[in-house]
Amino acid sequence: MANLASSAPWLLPGLLALLLLRWIIELVLDRLNERAALAHAGEVPAPFRDLVDAATYEKSVRYTLARSQFGQLESTYTSGLLVVVLLTGLLPATFHRAIDLLGHSSASIALIVVALPLLLSFTRLPFDWAAQFRIEERFGFNTTTPRTWWLDHCKGICLSLLLGYPLVWLVTSLPAVAGPAWWVYAWLTFLGFQLLLMFVAPVVILPWFNRFTPLPQGSLRERLERLARQTRFHHHDILVMDGSRRSRHSNAFFTGIGRYRRIVLYDTLVSQFSNDELEAILAHEIGHYRLGHVPRMLAASALTSFALFFLFGKLADQPWFLAAFGFSATGIGPLLLLTLVFGGALSFWLSPLANWRSRRFEHQADRFAAQAVGSSQPLVKALRKLTERNLANLTPHPAYSWFHYSHPTLWEREQALRTSLPAPVNAGEISDTRAGK
Repeated sequence: MANLASSAPWLLPGLLALLLLRWIIELVLDRLNERAALAHAGEVPAPFRDLVDAATYEKSVRYTLARSQFGQLESTYTSGLLVVVLLTGLLPATFHRAIDLLGHSSASIALIVVALPLLLSFTRLPFDWAAQFRIEERFGFNTTTPRTWWLDHCKGICLSLLLGYPLVWLVTSLPAVAGPAWWVYAWLTFLGFQLLLMFVAPVVILPWFNRFTPLPQGSLRERLERLARQTRFHHHDILVMDGSRRSRHSNAFFTGIGRYRRIVLYDTLVSQFSNDELEAILAHEIGHYRLGHVPRMLAASALTSFALFFLFGKLADQPWFLAAFGFSATGIGPLLLLTLVFGGALSFWLSPLANWRSRRFEHQADRFAAQAVGSSQPLVKALRKLTERNLANLTPHPAYSWFHYSHPTLWEREQALRTSLPAPVNAGEISDTRAGK
C-alpha cells in the first residue's frame, strides 16, 4: 500500500492544507465581522435609528458577538476533529475492521458508509446543545424543551438510516450490475431520490417534527388566496406551522411540487406581522417560484452531482487514490465515506458562488413581491420587522457577508427596491408575466 500511496503523495497533505486554510479563513472573517460590529456598537447607525431603539440594537450586537465567538470555537473543534481523523487513519482502519466483521456485501458497505459519519456527528451534540440552550436561550429565542430537542435528534438519526441507507445501498450495488456506466445510473438514482423527497417531505417527514394546521378562514386567508390566484401560484393549501414550539424566530416557505405544493407560515410570523406584511412575504416566496429559481437551483445541484458521480466513476477503481488515504480496498464505498466526512472542506470554497447566486435571486424575488402587491413598503416593513425581531446584524463586514450571507443585508435590499422600482405596479399585471421575466 505504501508504494501505491507514493504515486499520489500530495493528496493527503493537500486535503490537510484545505482543512487548515478553511479554518483560518473562517476565523479571519469572524474577527473582521466582530470588529465591524464593535465599531458601530456605541450608537444605532443613522440609517437604522427609526428601526430599532438603543437597547435592542445593543442586544443585537451582543447576539452577533456571542454567535461569532461560539462559531469560532465550534469551527476550531470541527477542523481539529477532521485533522485528527485524517492523520490517524481512523476512517480506513474502522472501515476495514467493520468489513472484516460484517462482510464485503453492498449491504454491509452501505451500513458502514452511513454509520461512520453519523457516529462522528454525535461528537457535535454538545455544541448543538449549547447553541440552543445557551446562546438562543440567553437572547430569548429558545422555546424548545430538552425532551423535544432529544426527540428531534433521535428522529434525525432515524431519517438518516431510513432514507440514507437504502440510497447508499443501491448506489454501492450498481457497479456490479451496471458495468462501466454505473456512475450514470447512480447519478440518475440520486436525482430520482431528490425528486421523491420533494413529494414525501411535506406529507411524511415534516409532520413528524412539526404540527401543521390549515390557515383559518378569514381576511388573511382570503387575501393570500387572492394573491396566489393573481400570481398564478397553484397550491394545495395554506398551512400554519407550530414553529414557536422550538424558537421565536419567524419564517415562511412553500414545500412540495405540482398540485401538492403547500404554502407554510410559521405561527410566530402570523401572530407578529400585519396582513399587508404577510402578503408581501408570501409574494416574495411566490416570486422564487414564478421566476424559476427553484428549477435553476435544482439544475445547478444536478450538474454538481453529475460532476461528483463522474469523478466517482473515474476514481472508484484507482488503488492509488484510495491508498493515499489509507484504504486498501477500492470501490464506491470508501469514496462515499471520504465525501461524507471531508466534503465540506471542498464545498466551503464554492459557498461564495452559491451565496452570490442566492442573493441575486433574493433581490429578484423582492422586486417581484413589490410589484405583486403594488408597493415596496409592505415588504420593507416586513424585512425591517424580521431584522429587528431576529436581532440580525445591521453592520456586517462586507467580506463576511459576501462569503457567508445567502440573503442580502437589510440595507442592500432596501436600496435595491428603492432604485429598481420607481413607480407602483398593479398586482394584476403580474399574472400576465412569464416566469423568469
